[in-house]
Amino acid sequence: MTVDPPIPPAGPVADPSAPPVRYHWYHKVVALIFIVFCLEIGLFLILFPWSVLWDRNFFSSLVPSWRGVWDNAYLRGAVSGLGVLNLYICLVEIFRLRRFHRSGN
Repeated sequence: MTVDPPIPPAGPVADPSAPPVRYHWYHKVVALIFIVFCLEIGLFLILFPWSVLWDRNFFSSLVPSWRGVWDNAYLRGAVSGLGVLNLYICLVEIFRLRRFHRSGN
């Protein structure tokens, strides 16, 4: 009976001798700006398709034959789905802010 050699772990392995990553203040500011940007875009994309302004914007009157597609609830739902995706990215980035805490800054 033969014994198979151990399989190395999948994924990158942290080198214990490597110095820890140092984050500067501008890394934190960029992360916060990205979070606010995703939050604002997400809320806008969720709410705007269901408001009155959706029917009265420039793009809805650009091609009159597309009016039926523009008023379709499935298109509005797809745009709102992109807003939900942006809010999800915002929440993930909020939880990733802990990486700055671990660096000692």
